[in-house]
Amino acid sequence: MAIGLAHQLSLGDLPSCHLLIAGKWVAGAKTAVVTDKFRLKPYLNAQLPSRVQVKECVAAANAAFLADSLTPYDRGAILDRTAALIERRVDDLVEVLCREAGFTRRDAVGEIQRCATTFRLSAEEARRFAGDMVPMQGAAGQAGRIGFTLRVPLGVICAITPFNAPLNTVAHKVGPALAAGNAVVLKPSLHTPMTSCIMAECLIAAGLPEGLISVVHGESEVAQWLLNDPVVKFYAFTGSTEVGRLIQSSAGLRRTQMELGSIAHCILCDDADLDVALPKVINAGFRKAGQVCTSIQVLLVHESLIDVVERKLTALVKALPYGDPADDRTVVGPVISEVAAKRIESWIGMAIAAGARRLVGDERRGSVVPPTLLADVDKGTPLGCQEVFGPVMCISPFSSLDEAIARVNATPYGLATGIFTQNLGGAMLAARKLQVGGVHINETPSSRVDLMPYGGSKDSGFGREGPHYAIREMSEERMVTILA
Repeated sequence: MAIGLAHQLSLGDLPSCHLLIAGKWVAGAKTAVVTDKFRLKPYLNAQLPSRVQVKECVAAANAAFLADSLTPYDRGAILDRTAALIERRVDDLVEVLCREAGFTRRDAVGEIQRCATTFRLSAEEARRFAGDMVPMQGAAGQAGRIGFTLRVPLGVICAITPFNAPLNTVAHKVGPALAAGNAVVLKPSLHTPMTSCIMAECLIAAGLPEGLISVVHGESEVAQWLLNDPVVKFYAFTGSTEVGRLIQSSAGLRRTQMELGSIAHCILCDDADLDVALPKVINAGFRKAGQVCTSIQVLLVHESLIDVVERKLTALVKALPYGDPADDRTVVGPVISEVAAKRIESWIGMAIAAGARRLVGDERRGSVVPPTLLADVDKGTPLGCQEVFGPVMCISPFSSLDEAIARVNATPYGLATGIFTQNLGGAMLAARKLQVGGVHINETPSSRVDLMPYGGSKDSGFGREGPHYAIREMSEERMVTILA
C-alpha cells in the first residue's frame, strides 16, 4: 500500500492516520489502535486530537471559509478532479477497505465507484448552485420591484460518519458541503479512519484550498468537543438513533441532518416474481455482511409463497461463501468487531431459544458471523424489534398487504421498504401508506441510486442525502429585492 502524508510510519512500524488541521497533517495528543477486522490484529494507529487541537481545527476551517474565493466553476472542477483521483487509487483503497472495514473486494470496488459518482454529482450541483426569481410585481403595490434569492453557504459543516460506508457516505456529506462553498470538519468512524484520510489527500491534490477540509479522529469525546463549538453551523450525522438524539440535543438551534437506525423490511406479495426478487433479496440482506441501514432484516412473505421462499432462500444463503475478505470468492466478510459479532451471535441464540427455526447458519468464527436465515422469530426478541446490523435475515409470513404495511409501520423506524408485486394498485397503496423515507417497488429497501433523495422518517432521522438535495440542506436562501 502506498504511504502518503496522512499515514506515515509510526511506532511499531504500523501506518498512522494523522490529523488534518489547517491544511497540515499533524500528530495528535495520543493514539488509538485500529484492528484488521478479519485477523483481529493491529493494523494502524489513529492519531487522536486534544481539545485544543479540535478548537484550532474548527477555527482554521472557519478562517478558510471566510477567505474562500472559489467560484462555483472552481468548486465543480475540484470535485471532478477528486473523483478521478479516487478512481486512480483503487488498489490502495481496496486494500484499506478490506483491512479496516472488512469489506470483500466486490463491496470495496462498489464503494469506490459510488464515491467517485457522488463527487461527480456534487460537482454538477456546484456549477448550478443558485437561487430563484421571485415575481414581486405579482403583488399589489410592487411595481418596478425586482426580487430574487441567493443560495449562500452556512460556514463550517461538521460531518460525523460511520464505518459501514467509509467512502461513499463520507462523500455524500463532504461533496455537497464543499459544492455549496462551506468548509468541512470530518470526524470519521475510529473503526475506519484511513479511507477518510485518503479522500482528504485526493481533495487536496485536486486543488482544494488549505483548511476547507479537515480530518480529526476519535470517538464520543471528540464529537462532543465539535458539538460544543458554536462556530460549527451544521452537523451531518449517520449512525445510531441513540447517538443521533444526543447530537440533536447538543446542536440546539443549529441545523442538522440525521440518517439513523432502521429495521429494514422487504415485502414479497403473492404475485412477486421470485426469479427476479430472490437474488436481489440475497444481495440486500448480506452485502457488507448485513451492515447497511437498509439491509433486509425482516422479509415479509405472503403465506401462499412461504414454503417455496423458505426452500429457495435456504439454498441461496447456504451457497454464500463467507470468511476472509481478501479471498476474491468471499461474499460475506467479517462484521466490524468481535464485540459486534458476539452480540449478533447472542441475538440469534435468544431468537432460537424463543422458538425461531434456524434454516441456515453456523458458529461464529472470530468476527465472522456466517450468513444466517431464520424463521418464526418472536417479535419480542432483539432480532424482532431492534436493528441487528449483521448478516441475519428473518422470514415472516403475512396474509394481506394491509397486514404487511401495518407490520412495517409498527416499528419506530422508517428508512426504506422494498415491495415486490405486479399489482399497480397494491404498489401505490404501499407507496402511500408505508411510513418510510423510500418505497422501492420491485426492488429491495437497499436500492439506492446516489442522485436520489435518501433519508428516513420517525426514529430513522430527517433531512435528505443525494447531492441535489443535500446541497440545499447545507446552504440557506437569502432574499434580495431591488426597487428600480
